[in-house]
Amino acid sequence: RESSAPTLDLQRSVQAVLRELSAQAPALQSNQGMWRWSLHKKVERDPGKSPVLVRILLRELEKAESEDLRHVIIPLLHTLLYVLTKATGITEELYRRTYKFCTRLLTLPAPYCTVALDCAIRLKTETAVPGTLYQRLVIAEQNLTSELYPYQERVFLFVDPELVSPSVCSALLLEIEAAQVHQTPEACMRHVVSHTLQAALGDTCHASALQRKLKAIPRRALERYFHAVVAAVEQMASEPNPSREGHLERLEEIYCSLLGPAAAARGSCCGDPLQDPQPSIPLPSPHITFHLWTDEEQLWKELVLFLRPRSQLRLSADLEALDLQGLWPDRELARASMLSTDSGIERDLPAGADELPVPGSPELERAGLQRKGGIKKRVWPPDILMPACWDGPQGLHRRTGMPSGDGELLPGVSRLHTARVLVLGDDRMLGRLAQAYHSLRKRETQKFCLTPRLSLQLYYVPVLAPEEPASCRHSELRELATFLGRADPWYQNTVNTLCPAIHKLAEMPPSLDTSRTVDPFLLDVITYYVRMGTQPIYFQIYTVRIFRDLSQDPTEDIFLTELKVKIQDSKFPKDGFSPRRKGAAEGPGAELSICYQKALLSHRAQEVTGSLRATGLVLKALPTSDTDGSGPTHTPPSAAPVTDHTCLNVSVTEVVKSSNLAGRSFSTVTNTFRTATIQIQSQDQRLLTLLLDKDSRRTYRDVVRFEVAPCPEPCSGAHKSKAPWLGSHQPEVDRTKAKPKPLLMPINTFSGIVQ
Repeated sequence: RESSAPTLDLQRSVQAVLRELSAQAPALQSNQGMWRWSLHKKVERDPGKSPVLVRILLRELEKAESEDLRHVIIPLLHTLLYVLTKATGITEELYRRTYKFCTRLLTLPAPYCTVALDCAIRLKTETAVPGTLYQRLVIAEQNLTSELYPYQERVFLFVDPELVSPSVCSALLLEIEAAQVHQTPEACMRHVVSHTLQAALGDTCHASALQRKLKAIPRRALERYFHAVVAAVEQMASEPNPSREGHLERLEEIYCSLLGPAAAARGSCCGDPLQDPQPSIPLPSPHITFHLWTDEEQLWKELVLFLRPRSQLRLSADLEALDLQGLWPDRELARASMLSTDSGIERDLPAGADELPVPGSPELERAGLQRKGGIKKRVWPPDILMPACWDGPQGLHRRTGMPSGDGELLPGVSRLHTARVLVLGDDRMLGRLAQAYHSLRKRETQKFCLTPRLSLQLYYVPVLAPEEPASCRHSELRELATFLGRADPWYQNTVNTLCPAIHKLAEMPPSLDTSRTVDPFLLDVITYYVRMGTQPIYFQIYTVRIFRDLSQDPTEDIFLTELKVKIQDSKFPKDGFSPRRKGAAEGPGAELSICYQKALLSHRAQEVTGSLRATGLVLKALPTSDTDGSGPTHTPPSAAPVTDHTCLNVSVTEVVKSSNLAGRSFSTVTNTFRTATIQIQSQDQRLLTLLLDKDSRRTYRDVVRFEVAPCPEPCSGAHKSKAPWLGSHQPEVDRTKAKPKPLLMPINTFSGIVQ
């Protein structure tokens, strides 16, 4: 069996993936990213190969463990889990063997133990209740209505039309629309019922007859069977020690009810796999909405629309207590003062249910207690009411998991929705995403309406504009993608290689033959990324205060990757700045005063001040190589964010004056240093130009002075502590001395940072 042609074919495909990860096969560079995709397509077209592929992947994982080949462990784990999510017919022995392997990996350091723990948690439920992973994924991604699993997910694909060509936008939109045409709610419910019954019943399930029956029954009956299957799976999965035998009995009853006892028995004994091969059950792509990013508030608005419920439900008391003003951007929510005349005591209530006592009446005189004054209660417009229960996964960067109340931020308020925001573009697009993320977090300190309800996860696929073909420009605009590829090799092989493939497929003419099934490569790879990319890497956002006039308040902005400073040819007006110092040497550039705090591993505060003549500066928030250990904050997914080593890499092009027999000459030299904060001011009549995140649309001219520092969490250190354990005798100055927490933006990868 092991030497059969299908097995050898799958073995060759797995070995191709492993050779690609070893980076020792230059001939395979042109096919990067294709091997994993083609491997999954092989078992998708022939589901009977899934158990064979699971055994091959498990054997390679055990070999990597014994030989300490850690660079292939996480890619193989993700590949194996993706196969198990789609597959049917996997034996209990294979599930348990895979689960035991994942538990052995928990002794490894992060990120290996983190990914292994995530896989082990999913496999434990899948082993006891087969089909759970597939069912939950489809219900959440397709927003199918289910009371027992009320999670909803959506992928928001944002593209800047000025940075991505129309052909790329059209190619992506065509693939998304073509896939979603066949993903009706009825089709998705049929897939869930068929997959769950096949995964649980195995060979006793006549798959072809089952799918024919599901297509023939009316929608009302289909919904009834769908809810019955979901209830059987979720109720069994919620038990502390689920019984596989009891689960099979419940699903056999549903199966017999569908096909009838006679047909079910005949199918289980007469089904010939050679004459009636196992039909494929597709895993529908997630619900993706395509957006051209043209509005600064667009991300906020789309997330709010996603949170709007389908049915109008009333808020719970805990939600009503929150200040959610501004939830709907286009309408102002008014406050109304309402006078309460009851005391909250039953005997003081008026006789009529809806009638208030008339002043001077016996009812009012008998009232022993009476509230005075008024309380403010918000009047909610009927079209923005939120559900009373928000039950979802915990943490900002945790994937939607089992339905539990562990993710509650407030009583009765948990995360039910998961928004996967995927941006396409280069470093300029990521700068816009950082602006939107900072604005969203700033809004939350005032309104606090998305954070308790929404698990927000950010993804990035690098795509370059066609007018930037030069190799130097190519590397300059993909610095963050290059860093992600160095940090996570599986991201490099799966996502970074999409950039040339996207342009190549976008230039191909669309197929006019609608009857021919075409595998949507771009959509499949994006889907794989948003499903399996659950480990974030955190990036520090920096704030810059820009002074055009020292007598006026500065302008504030933020940047994520780079701040470039150029010296303008224009000068200050004579009455607006001090004249040049006598004896100052003429030459290129401008005289700058610099004050910065050194980034030291000892964490000691050491300030450096000085002045120099320079022609320009570049402040980069990314390390130049993976050996640069003192770069910005990139936190392993299993640890709390560490901000002590956050620093900027500053490169100054300094002008050096020299005198010789030929006269006075000038040369330039580049000096580099690392800093946590920096302030720079022009000391002569030259003005400065600032360029943020390489985006010409974010250019500030005629700048006199600017200051750069890590951006703090909005209001993280602005409010005084209200902790009850701090006594009133505690000085106020001590309560506000806490160092503000930095604002970190997470971008999801497959592994996080691989050490």
